[in-house]
Amino acid sequence: MRIVTWNINSLRLRLDLLRRLVQEEQPDVICLQEIKVQDSEFPEEELKAMGYPHILRHGMKSYNGVAILSRLPFLAKDPQNWCDKGDSRHGRVVLGGDLDLQNFYVPAGGDIPDPKKNVKFAHKLQFLDEMRGYFETRRSRKRSIMVGDLNIAPLEHDVWSHKQLLDVVSHTPVEVEKLAGIKTAGKWVDAIRHFVPESEKLYSWWSYRSPDWTKNDRGRRLDHVWASPSLAPQAVAHSVLEPCRSWERPSDHVPLIVELDV
Repeated sequence: MRIVTWNINSLRLRLDLLRRLVQEEQPDVICLQEIKVQDSEFPEEELKAMGYPHILRHGMKSYNGVAILSRLPFLAKDPQNWCDKGDSRHGRVVLGGDLDLQNFYVPAGGDIPDPKKNVKFAHKLQFLDEMRGYFETRRSRKRSIMVGDLNIAPLEHDVWSHKQLLDVVSHTPVEVEKLAGIKTAGKWVDAIRHFVPESEKLYSWWSYRSPDWTKNDRGRRLDHVWASPSLAPQAVAHSVLEPCRSWERPSDHVPLIVELDV
């Protein structure tokens, strides 16, 4: 089973890029974040034509939104209403009877890493706290996988400069600590770092502000794939599709692929 996670940064704007991804990689399941389309305008027929008849969508106009596209049947689960905002940041399905798949889009948090001065950062910290509580209390499944844009680059080599980004939102100690708490609460295994040692640089996002992202290579690993301990050994391959960042009118995130031997 090939699973893709991708912050597409507007599904309708980048529908052709998604079509290209499908043609080149042939994933079985696609988890999208920041689809930026309300459900009434969701391009369902186009996605079914790409070979994905099973679709879960939680959209909203202009902002946020997640979707799960699958070639395989699934049982859809109700999403959480995180922080009582109803802002469409979570989707959950069960594949094959027992494979629990969750797709998250964590708030970015704005530019100022101070919850007293920045309501967006306060929202992000609250969202992370609720995620930890969710995974502490929910009934665990033996085979679980969580993917998405978590908007945090936790490790030293998940960013281009650990020292320079310690006070930059996405790599601050408070965010990293809260993400570690979520990982512990869910007993998650970092499936991408399962393949790439923590001592190696690994990014999934490059800012639009950089005139030449390949030359500067000032990236961050904001996108993640986590697996339960029983499922992690079944992860047999991965890809970080950096060439997608150079496609015409690209997202600032690139897709990640994990292949499971299930």
